[in-house]
Amino acid sequence: MSEQFDYDLVIVGAGVGGHGAALHAVANGLKTAIVEAADMGGTCVNRGCIPSKALLAASGRVRELKAKEHLKLLGIEIGEIEFDRSAIATHAGNMVNKQKGDLTNSLKKLGVDIIQGWGKLAGIQKVDVDGRIITAKDVILSTGSIPFVPPGIALDGKTVFTSDEGVKLDWLPSWIAIIGSGYIGLEFSDIYTALGSEVTMIEALDVLMPGFDPDIAKLAERILIKPRDIETKVGVRAKKVIPGSPVVIELDTGEVLEVDACLVATGRIPATKNLGLETVGIESDRRGFIEVDETMATKVPHLWAIGDATGKMMLAHAAAAQGVVAVENIAGRAAIIDYQSIPAAAFTHPEISFVGLTEPQAKTKADAEGFEIATVRSYYKGNAKALAEIETDGFAKIIYRKDTGELLGAHIIGIHASDLIHEASAAIAQRASVHNLVRNVHAHPTLSEVLDEAYKRASHG
Repeated sequence: MSEQFDYDLVIVGAGVGGHGAALHAVANGLKTAIVEAADMGGTCVNRGCIPSKALLAASGRVRELKAKEHLKLLGIEIGEIEFDRSAIATHAGNMVNKQKGDLTNSLKKLGVDIIQGWGKLAGIQKVDVDGRIITAKDVILSTGSIPFVPPGIALDGKTVFTSDEGVKLDWLPSWIAIIGSGYIGLEFSDIYTALGSEVTMIEALDVLMPGFDPDIAKLAERILIKPRDIETKVGVRAKKVIPGSPVVIELDTGEVLEVDACLVATGRIPATKNLGLETVGIESDRRGFIEVDETMATKVPHLWAIGDATGKMMLAHAAAAQGVVAVENIAGRAAIIDYQSIPAAAFTHPEISFVGLTEPQAKTKADAEGFEIATVRSYYKGNAKALAEIETDGFAKIIYRKDTGELLGAHIIGIHASDLIHEASAAIAQRASVHNLVRNVHAHPTLSEVLDEAYKRASHG
C-alpha cells in the first residue's frame, strides 16, 4: 500500500455486496475498511432475503401440514394444525441476528476495519464518515436500495407498509392488499395465505408477474394464485392509499377497497442520495443509479460501484459477484461480470427460478444477431422423484440457439427449483451447447432429471 493513503480499499456499505468485496480484497492482500451507517448485512440480512426465507420456511410447513388430501395420498393423517405467529416472527428475527453476527465476525477476524457512520465521497480517493476524512487508493460504493413507494401511497409502518416492516410479521391481517406481483409480492402472498389471510393482489401492468418468462407466469398464476385466497386486479393502479382501520385504497378504475392492511411491493430504488457524487464530478442517472461498465468501474478513476446502487441486477448474490469483479480489477487482473449466468429465484411453494434470457428476450437477441431460437419443456409429472413426493406441478423450459445449440436461458417452476437452476447457470457461464449437456449423467431418481430430459429433447429434436 502506498503510504499516502489510509487504506488500499474503502467500501461504503456493508451489505452482501460490500461484504463479498471485503473478503475478496483481504484475500488479495489489500488493507480494507468498510463503512456502514445502519445495520451490518444491509437489506438482504436484515430486511430481505434472510428473514423472508425464514418466514417462507415456517409458513410453507404450515401449508404442507394443512394439505390433508395430499398427506393422505402418502398414507399420513394428522389432526388440526396450529401455529404461533410470534414464534414464527422470532424464528425470522433469530436468523437475522445470527447472520448479522456471522457477517460482522468474519470481517473482524480477517482484519477489516469496520467504521460505523454515514460514508460519502469527499473528492477522488477520499471518503467522509460523519466529518472524518479517510483516504483510499480505491473506493467501492455498495450502498444498496430502498423500497419504492409510488406517489399517493402513505405509509404508517403498521397498516400500510413495505417489505421492510413485513418481514417482522408483527400481526396477521384477515385481508391484505399487496401492490405488485414481482418476487416480493409473490413471496408475501405465499406467506400470508399459508397463515390464513385473504389477499388482493394489485398489478399496474397488463399481466401478472411481468418480469418472468410468460410461460412460467401462466403456470404460476394457475398453481400459486388461483387455488388460493388471492383476488387479482391486473392493469389497475392504486392511485391513493390511506393508512388506518380500515386501510382505504382508491384504484384508478374508480373502485375503492377497504382492507385490514396493505403491503407495498412495487420494486426498489437505489440508495444513492447524499453520497457526495458531485464532489468527483459524476451524477447518477435519472433513476438514481450509478453508471458502471462491465468491470464495475465508474467514469472516475479509482471509484467503483456494485450492487443495487448500479441497477444492473438487483439481487444480493449479483452484488457479491460484482464485488469480486471490482476487486479483481483493482488487483490488476482484468475481469468482467457475466449477468447472463446469474440465477434468480422466488421462494414460493412451489419455487420459481431462472437464469439467462426469457423467450421474448431471446427472440429480440436472435432477430438482432441473425439466428433462430428453439424452446423445449420437460415436466415434473414425468419425473420419478416428483411422483414419489406427489409434487408434480411444474416444468423446466430451456431456450437455445437452433444452429449451435447454445443454452440461452432456463426457467423452472416446481419444488426445489431454486436448487436445480444452478446446473443451467453453470452451463450458461460456459456457453455450453445442449448437444454437450445431453451427455451429463444425473443420479436417478432425482429432480435434476427434469433438466436432463429437457436437454435430451432439445438435442434429439
